[in-house]
Amino acid sequence: MCNRLLSPLMILLFYMLREATERSSATFDKEKAQERLSKLSGGVAVFKVGGASEAEVGERKYRVTDALNATRAAVEEGIVPGGGVALLYASKVLENLETKNEDERRGVQIIQYALKAPTFTIAANAGFDGSLIYSKLLEQDNLNLDFDAAKVKRRLFNYGAYSAKTETYVDMVKAGIIDPVKVVRTALVDAASVSLLLTTTETSIVENMSDKNKPPQRVADMDDLDY
Repeated sequence: MCNRLLSPLMILLFYMLREATERSSATFDKEKAQERLSKLSGGVAVFKVGGASEAEVGERKYRVTDALNATRAAVEEGIVPGGGVALLYASKVLENLETKNEDERRGVQIIQYALKAPTFTIAANAGFDGSLIYSKLLEQDNLNLDFDAAKVKRRLFNYGAYSAKTETYVDMVKAGIIDPVKVVRTALVDAASVSLLLTTTETSIVENMSDKNKPPQRVADMDDLDY
């Protein structure tokens, strides 16, 4: 009789924990509920992170934590090809967006410019011409996306992107270069929120870059030294 009751009780507990995970607003309570849910539904994986120094251990630990959080985000909302191409192709979709006035048109242009920035920055950081890379990606044949969600999703996974690591155009998904949808979405939403805040404030504090752009002073050599 005990065995007969065990399975229904475990199922009930499983759904109770999952509901608690979804409803809980406190981070600690949510993490504990997720931990109990993992133990009940499958198992618990233990990552052992080591290194030659404390700094190296800390760096590897952060990498494991980032990977774990990215995996959880991918489970929640899915994935898109990485390298910034999801946002890059989204900028192409905005070309068909109808606007009511000049202000809206300018706003769409600003968003389009921002959506191209990740691909441009990744290429530029690797020593390549970012504008050339994203222009070539947007000029692919039949890249005429519209507001059909299914069509956009299908074409998004059919087109490749530039891999700075291999310096070639590759299929991002097959190459394992992917981003969680949640990460891409929240990055865009948060950036828009900060931009909106900056446009409504009267004062902002920025770092003065003029001193950094000055040429470095000549280092004294042996002839300049007094004996």
